[in-house]
Formats: sequence, structure tokens, C-alpha cells
Amino acid sequence: MRWRDVGELECSIARALSVIGDRWTLLILRNAFLGTRRFDDFHTQLGVTRHRLADRLSKLVEHGVLRRERYQDSPPREEYRLTEKGRDLYGVIVTLAGWGDRWMAGEHGAPVERVHRRCGHVATLRLSCEHCGEPVTARDMEARPGPGLRRARRGTETARRME
Repeated sequence: MRWRDVGELECSIARALSVIGDRWTLLILRNAFLGTRRFDDFHTQLGVTRHRLADRLSKLVEHGVLRRERYQDSPPREEYRLTEKGRDLYGVIVTLAGWGDRWMAGEHGAPVERVHRRCGHVATLRLSCEHCGEPVTARDMEARPGPGLRRARRGTETARRME
């Protein structure tokens, strides 16, 4: 299988990776959550080539993660803003940052603290069950086929019977 085909797999992780699964895209998203909106600012902050940056930004716009918004008419200039779909990636970015803070930070500790605006305390993201509120880890969870996979399997079985 080729990387460009990973988005066709019957797997939500593979499909998500087909959109956000490279280092430059994740760094663009990190900076977008930190308030970066303009192409030149992304370019300066990340040090990525203009061509690669334009490609990654276009892909994020194409998939509805970012939207272009005009901020100047003459000459025309646009900035990039997170959509609802993009804002839903906050947990992914913060979880990745938390892992990096725990396992990859240097001897001086985490480079960035995330402070909850409402209470003013440094906050870490934790996974919890939306039904009972209990914290969950990988050991507390079980994976089973969901509706998308069950439907795909039924379609395959129907196709086999028709042969």
C-alpha cells in the first residue's frame, strides 16, 4: 500500500493521518493553536520552505481544518483560521505535547505550560469516560468493531455471496 492510499482504509486513525500525519502539518497546527494566522508568520516561525508550507496549508484548507479569511484587499492578503474541525484537534495536539513534556523534555522541564484561563492553574489534559467521568487509560479500554466497520464487513460478505 502506498501512503497516498492510507486515507481509503476502514480506519479512523489512518484517515486522520492522511490529513494531519506529517511533522510540518502538526507543527502548523501547533502554531495555529498558539495564535499564528499569516503565511509569513508560519514561514518565519517554522523555517519550512514556502512551497512545503503552501502545500500543507492548502491541504488543511481542502480538508476543512483551516479556512482562508481575507484581512486585506489591496494587495489581497488572507490568513488561516482554525475551523470547528480544526479546533477539535486541540486534544490531539495537547496530548502529544503532554507526552513530549513527560518523555522528551530536557533537564529544565516542559518548554510551555498550558494555563486554564478560568482558574489560572497549569492544566494537563486527561482522558475520561464521557458517561461516568472516570479517568481512562489503554488498560481500561477495549476496542470492538464500530458501525462503519460492521457495515463494510456486511458489504464484503454480500459481494462474496453474489460471486
